[in-house]
Formats: sequence, structure tokens, C-alpha cells
Amino acid sequence: MAILNVNNLSKVYGNKQKYQALNNLNFSVEKGEFVAIMGPSGSGKTTLLNVLSSIDTITNGSVEINGNQINKLNDKKLANFRKTQLGFIFQDYSVLPTLTVKENIMLPLSVQKIPKYEMEQNYKEVTEALGISELSNKYPSEISGGQQQRTAAARAFVHKPTIIFADEPTGALDSKSARDLLNRLEDMNKQFNSTIIMVTHDPAAASFAERVIMLKDGNIHSEIRQEDNSKHVFYQEIIQLQSSLGGAVDVF
Repeated sequence: MAILNVNNLSKVYGNKQKYQALNNLNFSVEKGEFVAIMGPSGSGKTTLLNVLSSIDTITNGSVEINGNQINKLNDKKLANFRKTQLGFIFQDYSVLPTLTVKENIMLPLSVQKIPKYEMEQNYKEVTEALGISELSNKYPSEISGGQQQRTAAARAFVHKPTIIFADEPTGALDSKSARDLLNRLEDMNKQFNSTIIMVTHDPAAASFAERVIMLKDGNIHSEIRQEDNSKHVFYQEIIQLQSSLGGAVDVF
């Protein structure tokens, strides 16, 4: 069942000098799918993530998540939808320095009417899955960058959202921390049947996804899937596709 449907999606910036960032995109994402969005610099991948996640508005077309056409929701409904249905992981961790790890993770639950035992159960599940249970009372300044990003990931998962949007989640991490985070995201994708949409320029990160959507000049250039559960083969396919488009290639 498709959890996300994108129909004839376009995004244009500017009035006099118009810039078409996205051009008539059509695709869907199934419940529990892990999808990477890639493309050369300026291809529209961050713009796409921003309009899918309602951070930015769309110019034409529609974005439907879990049966809700988000471009038709009023501000109040959209704010509530974002709070309950979406999770976010950003490149720069975005954890609050004055809150403990546990307080940071519990933020999405504190704005919802959820029984305390359920909040604690959710917290236990995500922190165990991300290997940060023992950090509950630490502050962000007392833990490593990798642990801060895992805290941010726990916060994105804790309220069991419909979709998790990850924008270059490994961009600020060293290769060991990046691989650790991606392994855990892959495990949580399976364990919680979470739907993850990740923007990345890194083929090694993208190889953890089941499908890669490659953008070029605001259009979907191609899609490839991991067919045989071999990350190495998929990684090579991604690199070949990326180099054919002139994208930079990073290696873990």
C-alpha cells in the first residue's frame, strides 16, 4: 500500500525571474520502504524533501501522505499532521543543548496526549534500537557527534510517525559513526516497519536503502532498486549512475 503519492509535483521559485526547481514529478512510496533521493548539486533533492515534508509549499500538483493531501490542509491541521505523522533527522543533529538526551527524545511525545507508560515504552524501544539507553541523563555537550545524531534519530522515531524524512543524516559524521547510524536505521526500518525517505549525495549511504530515486535538473532521471540484497552490488550500480550524471562520489 502506498503511504506517499506524488502527482504532477512542480516547484517554481521567483516571480519575474522564475526558476523551476522541480518539474512534474510522479512517484509513490510504499509503507515500510526505505528510499534514498540522490542527484547532482542543484538537481532539486533538498527542495523535494522540503515540499514532501511540508517545510516548503508546492507550486502545482499534489502530495498525499497516509490519505492526507498535505497541500490542502489549513495551518492548524498541517501543524498537527506534522507533529503526529512526520519525523525529521537533519544533518546538524538539531538537538537542544539545554535538555538531556531523554528530554530531547521525548519532545515529540510531550506535545501529544499519550499515556505516560506508552511514552516510556516508546522511549525504551527506540533508545535500545539505537544503542543509547545509557545516555538518558547526559547533555549533548557530554556525548559524541555520532551519539547526538542517534539521539536525533530516536526523537524522529519515538512517536511512531508515518514517514521519517532524513536530510543528509550522515553528512556531519565520520565514516564509522555514519555506518553505525545507517545500520541502525536499516534495522529500525525493518523492526518498526518505518517508512524512511533520505536525501543523500553519498552512494555508500544510499546503498542502505531499498530504492534510489535519481534526480537531474528537477526531473526524475532514473530509479534503481536493490534486487539481490547485496549492498556491494547496489553500491556499484549507484556509483555508475552517479558518475554518468557527473555527481561527486564519496567513499566510506
